[in-house]
Parts: sequence; C-alpha cells; structure tokens
Amino acid sequence: MGGATGSGGRGSHALRGPAYAASDWTLEGLLRLKGDLTISVVIPAKNEEATVGDVAGRILADVAALVDEVVVINSDSTDRTAEMALRAGAKVFSASKIQPQLGSVTGKGEALWKSQFVTRGDLVVFVDADLVDWGTHFVTGLLGPLLSDPGTHLVKAIYDRPMLDATGREEEVGGRVTELVARPWLALHRPELAGIVQPLSGEWAIRRSSFATFSVPVGYGVEIAALIDTADRFGAAAIAQVDLGRRTHRHHRHDTLGLMAVQVLAAAERRRGAHRGGVAGDTVDLTQYTRGAAGFEPQVSAVAVGERPSADSVHMPSAGSR
Repeated sequence: MGGATGSGGRGSHALRGPAYAASDWTLEGLLRLKGDLTISVVIPAKNEEATVGDVAGRILADVAALVDEVVVINSDSTDRTAEMALRAGAKVFSASKIQPQLGSVTGKGEALWKSQFVTRGDLVVFVDADLVDWGTHFVTGLLGPLLSDPGTHLVKAIYDRPMLDATGREEEVGGRVTELVARPWLALHRPELAGIVQPLSGEWAIRRSSFATFSVPVGYGVEIAALIDTADRFGAAAIAQVDLGRRTHRHHRHDTLGLMAVQVLAAAERRRGAHRGGVAGDTVDLTQYTRGAAGFEPQVSAVAVGERPSADSVHMPSAGSR
C-alpha cells in the first residue's frame, strides 16, 4: 500500500514503540507518493572494502527507480573502499576533498555533514557501510514516513542487532553504547524521548531542509544530536520509527566504545548547555588503562568532540570535488 495506517499510528503514541514496519510500504506505493521529490542515499565508509560494494550495489539494483543517487563518502580509507564502491555503481567522494576550504577532520559526523555539499536529494537516507545481514527494505522503510506524512522530519530505524565476532560467528546483541550511555542520558534529561528504541541507530532518514539547519558533531555524536535537534525544532511527534527486522554488523572492541561514548555524551551535553566548545577541531582527552610491564599504564586518546555549523549557514555549491 502507499502509506501506513494500521501499525500503531502516530500522534501521542509515536514514541512508545514501533510506529511502523518496513512492510507497511511497497516500492510501487512509494513511487506514487514521491512526486517531484528527489532522494539521496548516503553511505559513510572507512575501510569497508568487504561490504560497501554489496551495500551500494544492492540499493542500486533493487530501488534505483525510487532513489536518485547513491553516494559513498569515503573517510580516508586505506583499503579498496573507494574502488569497490565505484565498481558497484555508486558516486564516490573523499570527505577530505569535499569543499577543502572548509578544512577536514576525521569522523562519521564529518562525512554526513560533508555529504550535504555533494548530494541533491530533498530526502536523505543514511545507511552504514558495514552491513552484512540486511535488505533494501531498509531504504524503502525509512522513506515511508517522510513520503506519507509531511509532519515527519526524522525517521529512526529499529531492529534486532546481533553482532559478529572476528570469525563471523554471532555473539552478544549490539547496542552497548546505547544501553550504557544514550538511554540513561535520555532518561535523565529528555524523558520525552525515552520511547526511541534505538537512538544511535546508524540507519536513519531526514528532510534535507531540516538537517541543513542543524549543527553536526564530527564523530559518533551525530545520531543523538539529530534526534535531540529534531525534537527541539519540530517537536517529538516529528520523529518516526520503523521496524526493519534484523541488522547484523561486526563487533567493536570494548576499548573503542569509550571513544564513541565520549562523543555521544559531548553532543548530548552540548544540547543542554553543559558542554562548552563545539568548534570542529575540539578534542578531549580520554584516559584508558591497559596492563603493561610496569602495571596498569594509561593510554590517552584525543577524542574529537567538535561540531560543524549548520550547512545552510555555509555556501552550498551544486557540486563538490571527488
């Protein structure tokens, strides 16, 4: 069918669980709803040669009639990520070369922010490059609420999240930063958003006109920032959720989760006025410990916690540099 009417509805119940399922929309129904709107799928990628080609290629094969472009933002990969994405038929841009006069920093949020300068979609779908068990219903499902309801500005994916170990074997369920950082922070400071099942999900969709008004954390704080900014600008009812079923990705080492947690907390705290700074190059030192010959030894990492200004405050040319 062309839209969703029987999966829980919106209104006051929009954040109390899955409002929609991906199966609520068909490709044909979405094509009817699309009209003159343009749609971009953006895939941020760093050293994802094993999976990025499959992700981009399947989207191009299955939903090319609906999406106007599939764009991979390559974040300083040292492997064949760019080559594999190009082989799959995606447009590929190097994040560091997009509008170089604006400078370049490392991070997922930086890639998403830079993507605004080289894409043209009225609606933008973000899909991670490391997916290994997924379907292109991720794209159609996330677009459904935006195409069927003009009051929806942000769509968050929800799914089961098994993780794979180094051998490819399924292990514990993912979402550790969500459960230990994001969800407790929301409970304390933004309880009206407690109904968001996966506030840090890497698959989400947004109206370009909305995203362009938000400042964007350069790292992993980008998802929680977009969530809070949408609620602040348009109200919590402007956020929809879509159950996509199952998403499998590779395991992250526990020590890398600390860096992610700092970035999530910095973005969230900044939005309640408790974290100063925000310039793209800002960092904080995170000290972690490993046992060495002399006992427990500190390992200090400079974690990027800066933010980029809203894209609509920056000159937006029609094309960027590859």
